[in-house]
Amino acid sequence: MLILKTKAEIEQMKVSSRIAAEVLKRIEKEIFPGITTGELDRIAEAFIKERGGQPSFKGYRGYPASICTSLNEEVVHGIPGLRKLQEGDLLKVDVGVFKEGFHGDVTETYAVGKISLEAEKIKEVTKKALCAGIDRVIEGSRIGDISNAVQQYAEVNGFTVVRDFTGHGIGRNLHEDPQVTNFGKAGTGLRLKEGMVFCLEPMLNAGSAEVEILNDRWTVVTKDRKLSAHFEHTIAIVDGKAEVLSRL
Repeated sequence: MLILKTKAEIEQMKVSSRIAAEVLKRIEKEIFPGITTGELDRIAEAFIKERGGQPSFKGYRGYPASICTSLNEEVVHGIPGLRKLQEGDLLKVDVGVFKEGFHGDVTETYAVGKISLEAEKIKEVTKKALCAGIDRVIEGSRIGDISNAVQQYAEVNGFTVVRDFTGHGIGRNLHEDPQVTNFGKAGTGLRLKEGMVFCLEPMLNAGSAEVEILNDRWTVVTKDRKLSAHFEHTIAIVDGKAEVLSRL
């Protein structure tokens, strides 16, 4: 069921979304070789609570941490722990915050020290693919217009789009309708309406689009173990156009 938000509710969602973005800014200062992903998780959780929020992810369907930290061939949902970051790693950090009755969700991909040219390229193309999708968020357009823009930008730059995991609506629940795929045909799908709020989150792979889930039942990796990158913003349709709630 599609739940449209009022402007007042969108303002409330902006609070949680911006705290999530602030978490990334805080974590970014600590992303150096030698720090563990578990330490990043502890920093994130403390920051969220200092700001009066709660981690959206912790306990969600049994997820054990406050953020997701996915390295290199890990696409999404990597669990923080004892692993230390190493020079050349490509780190994806996904953060969700719940405050004032609403969730906000944001993801960024970071370079750990000096990374390869391939890693730098997939990082930048994924970020620009997200921007290409946001540019298509206009009242009256269709979700397929967004999906197609992401897919076209990714593929023309030599990368594949993960199809097994998608963007999603967000609000009082972390995951709501509509589903927002990162691939599709322009002019198809649900028509975009004033008050829609959703997360657009391209996940691009350097090799095959195929993925699999590891034995921890959470961590998603590329099947061919090639690099993957991920960016995400929480977006609302306000006065007929996109407003990025998770942008500082």
